Amino acid sequence: MSLIGPLDEYPIHQTPLPMARVASSDKNFYDRSYFNASDRDGGTFLVTGFGVYPNLGVTDAFATVRRGDEQRAVRFSDALGDRSTDLQVGGYRLEIIEPLQKIRAICEHEDLSFDMTWEGAFPIVQEQPHTIITGLNRPIIDAQRFAQVGSWAGTLNVDGTDFTLDPAVWTGTRDRSWGIRPVGDSDPAGRVADEPSEGFWWLYVPLRFDDYSIIVIVQEEPNGFRTLNDATRIFHDGRIEQLGWPRVHLTYKPGTRIPTAVRLDLTTPDGKPLEVEVEAGTFVALNVGSGYGGDPDWQHGQWKGRNWSESVLYNLTDPAIAARIPFGVVDHVGKARCGTDEGWGLFEHGTMGRHDPTGFANWGSVAP
Repeated sequence: MSLIGPLDEYPIHQTPLPMARVASSDKNFYDRSYFNASDRDGGTFLVTGFGVYPNLGVTDAFATVRRGDEQRAVRFSDALGDRSTDLQVGGYRLEIIEPLQKIRAICEHEDLSFDMTWEGAFPIVQEQPHTIITGLNRPIIDAQRFAQVGSWAGTLNVDGTDFTLDPAVWTGTRDRSWGIRPVGDSDPAGRVADEPSEGFWWLYVPLRFDDYSIIVIVQEEPNGFRTLNDATRIFHDGRIEQLGWPRVHLTYKPGTRIPTAVRLDLTTPDGKPLEVEVEAGTFVALNVGSGYGGDPDWQHGQWKGRNWSESVLYNLTDPAIAARIPFGVVDHVGKARCGTDEGWGLFEHGTMGRHDPTGFANWGSVAP
């Protein structure tokens, strides 16, 4: 059996392996694109993504749209064939029109369809490597990412309702990541079942302003020790500023772990303070139909058979659905202010289990 495929015609190899194989034999190796799109404060929020999992032999995609109290989710999955520049699974495909700048996303399903084109507003930002090591000295996340803010043009149809995406209104963010993270069916519980994690705390805030983009990523252990600290501002000409050590001040809806706002105290390279405030708007729960951690319905990279697709409409007021939201990462549309500048973007936050700086003592703790 030959493993040589179309990508092997290009001088892009990083190892003495054909492109069908990746350097790691870890089953959790993945390669994924993520996008979101919103009409800012109009109440419609789309999250979508496409991924391949070479060591599982799977490729898949999803699209989720939140309107009111409902999330419509469609998912596609199939066997991974030759790795090539054809980024397609089922009725879903991505077309790279201009690398790192312009991408067309197409979804064809009777319940949720779109044909929309992404245009980067600023150059991409390479984020710091993302690594989480378990008590077993094994990485559960070891990934490289880059991010970008931009706008969308095209059409969207959700359950028979048409939307025209005007790039002057429809904004969003995207990221590309690859490496190792939990995908497919869960690993055997083993020692992890007896010695589970005490908690997970994550904040990701990519924002678009007229003259610059700000991207902040913070990850902390249950005791507050920071394991990922990345804060940058990028301008149209590609100039990048590092914005120091963000001080994070979150406000939560009482009795929940759902954030309503965050204030970020940043520092410019010349030592001056830079304050960014972000209000949380419409949200998509990533563990409700999108396949991210804790989603009981479907996981990225899970083998569902050949040419599989599914469509589900979730009612977020259903007690069974509402109960799972606090145990996953939540993506909010973010309305931002930095001095007199107004911006929009993503306000992504996940806090599960213990987090001492916030005062969450255990998995059942909520904000007062």
